[in-house]
Amino acid sequence: MSTSFRRKAAAIAFAVLGLTLAGGGIAVAQPAAKAPDAVQPAARGTSAQPPVSAESARVSRALRANATTLAATTSITVVNANGTRARGTGTVIKYGTGQYEVQFAFTVSSGVFVATIGRADACCIPPAGEISVSARLSTPNGVFVQTRNSAGTPADLPFHLVVHTS
Repeated sequence: MSTSFRRKAAAIAFAVLGLTLAGGGIAVAQPAAKAPDAVQPAARGTSAQPPVSAESARVSRALRANATTLAATTSITVVNANGTRARGTGTVIKYGTGQYEVQFAFTVSSGVFVATIGRADACCIPPAGEISVSARLSTPNGVFVQTRNSAGTPADLPFHLVVHTS
């Protein structure tokens, strides 16, 4: 009985290994496309990030002037749909429908960004929608966030943003 079990286990292990290597080989064979440095990819037909405003550049310089050097940091920001900060850290600038910039007092360009649609209060389920987050072009301490409704149309939605740098 144990010999039969060992043979079946070995056969299954080799089959799983073979399938894993075959599937991984196909994925590895595709070269990774590099996005252009100057332009953010457009999603669902929307344009790239809006140009950095004079106000955004001023806030960025002021925040970086008062920055301290940290080995690693995690910041959490909760933003209302109208672009005001509900709680957390960072300065929020609203550009247009569903377009937000959150700036911090430290460089975040090589950090990790996680965002989700979410309300600032403890009431209710947040509205359905989509959210995208990336480093802000030409602003090393900024994160750009876009929110859309479920149909993919830009919409003002509240969100939670977590930024971790190391």
